[in-house]
Amino acid sequence: MKNEERKKLIETSWDLHSAIESSYLNNPATQGDNGWLEKQRILLADMAIHLLQTAIKPGDIELEKLKNNLHSILTISDQFLPKAGLKKSTDQLYE
Repeated sequence: MKNEERKKLIETSWDLHSAIESSYLNNPATQGDNGWLEKQRILLADMAIHLLQTAIKPGDIELEKLKNNLHSILTISDQFLPKAGLKKSTDQLYE
């Protein structure tokens, strides 16, 4: 992928990020509420955008950012797939 294509996708991703983050911030749910998992879905989408940005940024991939992106995604996803042990697997990212 050419750097110009990467930059254009990243610009588009910031527009998506803004819309997703606004939706998250406007969701009043708190942990334990009926709407909590919906809010977590929005947060998961936000973290997926950050992963996209890390993955396609021109130059070498920043491994610490990649680890942080994956940690967030696995931690949030653990609520949806509790038997998969995703949160527990995040420890291995930093070894």
